[in-house]
Amino acid sequence: MQLLSIILQAPQGGGTMNLIFIGGMILVMWLFMIRPQAKKAKQQKQFINNLQKGDKIVTIAGIHGVINKLNDDSTLSLEVSPGSYIKIEKSAISMEWSVALNKAATDAK
Repeated sequence: MQLLSIILQAPQGGGTMNLIFIGGMILVMWLFMIRPQAKKAKQQKQFINNLQKGDKIVTIAGIHGVINKLNDDSTLSLEVSPGSYIKIEKSAISMEWSVALNKAATDAK
């Protein structure tokens, strides 16, 4: 009977190590996944808020154009060719492609 009670006892001190390990895993996930994604979302929001008339942009669908008019709501008018305008959502603008487009234009000058 005494042998059975020794086998059924839980090991001592194992709970603390498990909590430290789980805490470390959460910290690593936050450092490598959540924090960079939140930082990128903040940059995207700042980029969209700083848009002005005449800026060259690229949408996430690959449409290139120049901002013709910024509306009060979350839309803007985009001139895709002379005299041809489309209305798009600001959230449909690709920050990476727009920055690359403008960087290439400044490098060519």
